[in-house]
Amino acid sequence: MSFLDHIQACNHWRSADFQPFVVAGEAVGHVRRAFAEALTAVGGDFVLVADALHWQTAPDGFEARSDAFAALSVDLDRRDLVSHLHGERYPVLNARDQARFLMDRAVAPYFGIRAFGQHVNGYVRRADGLYLWIGRRSESRRVEPGKLDHIVAGGLPWGISLQENLRKECWEEASLPADIANRARPVGVVSYCRDSDRGLKPDTIYCYDLELPDDIAPRCNDDEVESFRLLPAHEVMRIVDSTDDFKLNCNLVIIDFLIRHGLLGPDHPDYLALVHGLRVALPSARAEPS
Repeated sequence: MSFLDHIQACNHWRSADFQPFVVAGEAVGHVRRAFAEALTAVGGDFVLVADALHWQTAPDGFEARSDAFAALSVDLDRRDLVSHLHGERYPVLNARDQARFLMDRAVAPYFGIRAFGQHVNGYVRRADGLYLWIGRRSESRRVEPGKLDHIVAGGLPWGISLQENLRKECWEEASLPADIANRARPVGVVSYCRDSDRGLKPDTIYCYDLELPDDIAPRCNDDEVESFRLLPAHEVMRIVDSTDDFKLNCNLVIIDFLIRHGLLGPDHPDYLALVHGLRVALPSARAEPS
């Protein structure tokens, strides 16, 4: 295991395994070939044309299309073609302000829809260096239970601003009030595209640094986080470089933090590959993977 292994794991997919997902003549995602065949076998909503999956019964208009796909998602869940429904809705297309319709968060990977999230590096500055607050995910989590995680991390659903969602996640996951959450400093993005158990995940993560004083500590506030620990940055660096203890995409955000704070420098043999690998170009309708 190494820093570069994590980046490569987050960018492992083969275009030959997927087909474009087309709605109203516009490619908006990618579907695994076996999933596309399963969809065309249950009713007349989906059809394969020219090696692409088309939602041929999609109505016009944002609201009507969103409602129709919500109903379709319930049916897919009933037929066990998707694992579950999450309840949060993500925008469909390449930017949050260009949504063609909405799709349940848990269903989005099946259709290869680009998703957005926010991850916070919560850290403390001491005389002997930087320390990072690290959460451990609850064993009851559906995705990567028991793995190490950031102080705060979550998806970015439709209908809420970046700052509002950040404040919400900080309170829900770490009991950090709005005045503390507002101190989080945006520091860039990390992007990746990987083949997951549910489908393709072309994801973009908005990254934040939140410097905390010694007298403020996160507290568990829901059933998503089991515990928090404050670890020296060099220990977090060791864990990322030598284990798979962290939730997969968290490794990328931590690597970015280590580079920006000078803890992982150009003397590392994989430095250039790491820097370039943190922000890959996400696939278009028929793009090859990086």
